[in-house]
Amino acid sequence: MGKESKEKFASLRPDIDLEKMHRRNRGYLPELIGIEWLSLGQGKVTGRVKIRQDLLAPNDFLHAASIIGLADTACGYGAFTHLPVGAENFTTLEVKANFLSTLREGTMACEATLVSGGRTIQVWDAVVTDEATGRTLALFRCTQMILWPRV
Repeated sequence: MGKESKEKFASLRPDIDLEKMHRRNRGYLPELIGIEWLSLGQGKVTGRVKIRQDLLAPNDFLHAASIIGLADTACGYGAFTHLPVGAENFTTLEVKANFLSTLREGTMACEATLVSGGRTIQVWDAVVTDEATGRTLALFRCTQMILWPRV
C-alpha cells in the first residue's frame, strides 16, 4: 500500500485487547445488551449478542435498537482501539442503518471494518448477521470524530 494507506487506515493500539474491551462494557449499555467480543485486529472488530426476549420489540421481532446497539458499539470500540497517538477519545457524528431481516431467537453477530481512519474522522462499516446462517440482518455505517486535548 502506498501513500494513500497512511491517510486511509489508523493503527490498532497495542495496549488494548479483548479483556480490556470486556472490562469497558461493565456498567454500560454494551453489558446490558450482552455484547461478547470475539476478535480484535487491524481495522476490524467482531462481537455477538445472544437474542433474549428483552431485546425484542412488542411485535416479537428483534428491536432495531438492539441491532443498532451491537453495530454502533462495534464501530465505537473499533474507533477506540484505533485512536491516533495523543487523541483523548472519540464521539459519534453520524449513523446510518439499513435493516434487511430479523431474528426472534439465536445469536446476532457483527463485524465492524475500518473504511477510513484519519486524524480527525474515522468511518466504520458494520454488517450484522444471524450467526447460525450468515444471513445479513443489517448494514450499518458510523462516522466517528476523534477528540484531541484542548490546547
